[in-house]
Amino acid sequence: MLSIGDFSKICEVSTKTLRYYDEMGLIKPDEINPENGYRYYSIRQLKKMLFINRLKSYHFSLEEIKALLDWEEDQSDEKLRSALDRKKREIEDKLKAFEQTLQQISNDILNVEKGLPIMSYMDDIEVQLVETRPMNILYMRQMMSRDDYAFGYGKYFSRLYEKIATEKLTSLGTPITIYHSAEYNPASNDIEFAIPVKETVNGTRNLPGGLCAKSVLKGSYSELTSVYAKLREWIENEGYVMVKSPYEVYVTDPYQGTGPEDHVTEIYFPVKKI
Repeated sequence: MLSIGDFSKICEVSTKTLRYYDEMGLIKPDEINPENGYRYYSIRQLKKMLFINRLKSYHFSLEEIKALLDWEEDQSDEKLRSALDRKKREIEDKLKAFEQTLQQISNDILNVEKGLPIMSYMDDIEVQLVETRPMNILYMRQMMSRDDYAFGYGKYFSRLYEKIATEKLTSLGTPITIYHSAEYNPASNDIEFAIPVKETVNGTRNLPGGLCAKSVLKGSYSELTSVYAKLREWIENEGYVMVKSPYEVYVTDPYQGTGPEDHVTEIYFPVKKI
């Protein structure tokens, strides 16, 4: 048997954390002295503690780790593999985001070295006034948190494409996202996912056409906020006002394996002259 101190040293986990894990039911001491309350762990528990440390290094929450431990004990290999695979994809997405951030920092360093303001790239964002045509769209509207965006986009567009295939509808364009919330709320945003179709069926509606300020983003979606800011600046400077919810048209499919640098997104702000 190992004292809680020795167990703590070997596994590099504080005794305070071990007591918390005991309260959570993650790993309990094999023996507690009834006279003095001293806690003792068995040698065989070292492997379990190291497994917990390993899962923590994968950024699983303690609640997730508890479920994973149960699955391992029950030999539910498929559930364990699925959870690890899901976490792997999450980390890969974060790595891609960090790579984009590193590239952005490198570009900013080059601009500073050239004596250019970091935000000077916004001067190159072009805005044009266009007249759009009305579209019949197959849509789904959801309240979503900021953290659900990436998962939600794939989930709801997939459902729309499944309906198009099941009901043999005719797709007339690329996916569209319409943002209805009056303000940004990371916990809850009103988002509509849509695909233009030929047929009018249950689940379709008319997206009116009209005058729009339009810009095109070629590159990572992380730059969309800059395009939105440029569009609002242009609208105010040119004497227009927004009249409907802004929307994005994904000219390239973000789920076809192309890199962020190959993404092409059209952004539309419906407007009218003041």
